[in-house]
Amino acid sequence: MVDRETVLVALIVLLVAYLAGSLPIGPIVVRLASGKNMLEEHSGRTGGTNAMRIAGFWAGALTALGDLAKGWASVALARALVPDVPLAHAAAGALAVVGHNASIFLIERVDGRVRLRGGAGGATAVGAGVALAPAVAWIILVGPLLLFGIGYASVATLTSGVLMTLVLAAQAVGGATPWAYVAFGVAAEGLMLLALRPNLARLRRGEERLVGWRARASKKPPRLSAPEAEPAGAPSRRAITRRQARP
Repeated sequence: MVDRETVLVALIVLLVAYLAGSLPIGPIVVRLASGKNMLEEHSGRTGGTNAMRIAGFWAGALTALGDLAKGWASVALARALVPDVPLAHAAAGALAVVGHNASIFLIERVDGRVRLRGGAGGATAVGAGVALAPAVAWIILVGPLLLFGIGYASVATLTSGVLMTLVLAAQAVGGATPWAYVAFGVAAEGLMLLALRPNLARLRRGEERLVGWRARASKKPPRLSAPEAEPAGAPSRRAITRRQARP
């Protein structure tokens, strides 16, 4: 039975987790690096991918690390203050993702409605996952490879979430972590899916933006195809043009 004091501490921790997740790391980094308002550029999201598009690789990397730290710190605080309540640890991670995706510090009014801006929550979710189970840490290295290899940030983010949830499930099956941590993975994946609905719609229409190596490859000028190439020994097109121009 959880006593009243533990419940009160857990509620405070969850509030702090949401506020920590809400910290607008990306907008601050991009503003300092480029002077631009991140919310008005490209996707308008506050994550590392959009920061990289706007202000370059290092701005994107710093934003991603900051977002990872938000998730990790939220769960670490919960584990320190309410160590015997795994559900509170999982909820702290989920609320950090909610804060990142709908930040209380990024409020805007659209047609009379209040809107909370943010990102998709991928890095924050992985950071929280690492605090829940250190075995998740390898996804921090795999994530960039997925991003630059697949070329679609939305797909890479959701894939990282699935991998994290599978790792947490494997840990739970082995008795290394509580099943509440698996619930966090499922909740985080659901939050990312919710945030990435516009991206997935563009992906179905073939309009989603490419990033990484595939984006660079798509910008290369097309080579002369074999049927258009001139056969060996044939007069060049320039020579034929000169002949036709003669009186």
